[in-house]
Amino acid sequence: MSEYDMEGHPVFASPPENDMPPDSRTTASARPMRADARRNYDRIVAAAAEAVAEQGAEASLEEIARRAGVGSATLHRHFPSRQRLLEAVFRDKVEALCATAEDLAAGSDDPGQALATWLGAVARHAVANRGLAASLMRGAHDGDPAWGATCHTMITDAGADLLARARRANAARPDVSITDLLTLVNAICLAVEHEPDGAAQADRLLTLALTGMRPAGPGVASR
Repeated sequence: MSEYDMEGHPVFASPPENDMPPDSRTTASARPMRADARRNYDRIVAAAAEAVAEQGAEASLEEIARRAGVGSATLHRHFPSRQRLLEAVFRDKVEALCATAEDLAAGSDDPGQALATWLGAVARHAVANRGLAASLMRGAHDGDPAWGATCHTMITDAGADLLARARRANAARPDVSITDLLTLVNAICLAVEHEPDGAAQADRLLTLALTGMRPAGPGVASR
């Protein structure tokens, strides 16, 4: 008997493959995936990230499988629901943003500029992944209920460290919280995410928000 995916396409049962977990990079017994299965996993996530950037979080799963060069059954063995696939895409993005924050904290001698640069990276991520966060929230019951909170904590902690450094350098007001700044970034991105040059507009508006209307001068940082 056929089962159907979330877009109404039939998915026929396939023999179980012990190297292809439904929603993880390892098997249920925590064994790493076989090399070819891991390559398929990575190709699916990369194709999904590309499709979400172009079409939004409702991008066709069939199109994602086609771009990845795999069949629909292979995609569904790795990701039995759209929610699980979006989580994998978002997880990679969150990890990259956290790594960027660490690099900026370690390699910049201007904490205020480091914070502004990271907020710009967050904005570009949000604009490039149209509807991703909202879709994850709508479908939270289909995925890992603790996952969203974990990613939120990761992003908040990464930004809070940069903000603390900026405060110590007198480059950020003491009453500004990382939640304030992330809310600001989110509001800007929601306003421009459907514009053809949304990333550029978000960058400009974020710079305006961080520097105000005053002309740039010796004491005013500009991204």
